[in-house]
Amino acid sequence: MILNISGVVLLGVIVFLFFRKDGLKASHAIVVTLFGFYLASTGVAPGITAGGESLASLLGGIKF
Repeated sequence: MILNISGVVLLGVIVFLFFRKDGLKASHAIVVTLFGFYLASTGVAPGITAGGESLASLLGGIKF
């Protein structure tokens, strides 16, 4: 649950920065958001979730 919330916050911050700095239009942000919701209801969603979790564990295992 913590991974999901932090991932959502991170992606939200990235979208906000694109919106403010790189000229992302509000319509583009809405389309991307709707695409994410529709993608989450497909059969691809478990694979995307597993990939995100493995990437998070890979990044979490990096020691500085």
